[in-house]
Amino acid sequence: MNAVSQVPQLPRPFLLPASHGGVVVDVSSDSAAVDPLAQVLAGFLLAYNGATRTAYTSDLRAWITWCTTHHLPPLAATRADLDTYVQQLRESGAAPASIARRLATLSGLYTYAVDEGLLPRSPTTRVRRPKVGENTVSTGLSREELSALVAAAEADSLRALAAVLLLGLNGLRVSEVCGARAEDLGSERGHQVLTITRKGGMRARVPLAPRTAAALEGYLAGRTTGPLLITRTGAGMDRHAVWRLLRRLARTAVPDKAASLHPHDLRHAFVTLALDAGASLRDVQDAAGHADPRTTRRYDRARHHLDRHPTYALAGLLG
Repeated sequence: MNAVSQVPQLPRPFLLPASHGGVVVDVSSDSAAVDPLAQVLAGFLLAYNGATRTAYTSDLRAWITWCTTHHLPPLAATRADLDTYVQQLRESGAAPASIARRLATLSGLYTYAVDEGLLPRSPTTRVRRPKVGENTVSTGLSREELSALVAAAEADSLRALAAVLLLGLNGLRVSEVCGARAEDLGSERGHQVLTITRKGGMRARVPLAPRTAAALEGYLAGRTTGPLLITRTGAGMDRHAVWRLLRRLARTAVPDKAASLHPHDLRHAFVTLALDAGASLRDVQDAAGHADPRTTRRYDRARHHLDRHPTYALAGLLG
């Protein structure tokens, strides 16, 4: 059974197993009776917000649940415990990228605990992380499939068209689309731009293609405040609403992918098709908001197209 530990300043309670505290924590208090685990969780998570905090919270909850199942206090975990956790994640079918992300989250948590003097060293040190290949398993959408999805959105509504264009032509994350507001639209040096909040809270201005700007202008119909995309009730669209919209459009546009289409598939298509169109890796990396170019390269399926294999160029050179 889980008890609720109300972590201060967090947007919602963080569930902690009863065996690891389950107390009401007030890190602003001078009281010495603060649960160490809850203190570490609060301090670590307060450094993040938005989708990043949500993802880290999910990873930490999974780890604490695992520790509870094995009667292991999380702050007493060893490298062997982490190795066992990783092995069980592999056996459960978790993808290498998911395992690597969970380990990165735990590394951050335990590094924070070490910095605060609660642990002598991090148990994640030297834990072997799975190698994440340069090529993503997902194939995203082809040019024809993305065009069909845009056409289906155009026939559906201006809201649907705006959402698909922001995801497909700008490669925005669904969290960036859902977090955008009407007042974030503007112009700069002749470009129509949208200011978005990237992962980690960074603000960035992205240019809008004329088609995207026109769709947004028609959809907003003069509205200048509030969430950029809204539901019928006037609330901002969340990722689940966007997901449902895409699945509905896919039933007409790409029926073979209707059951699996995800907003990230449009972002994937943006990266892949932009590289196919001749955009530089650096420009696509910047547009996608990737901190590491290797992340962008994972989407570059075009590098492995048979018709671009260097053998043909070499054969032509030799005559």
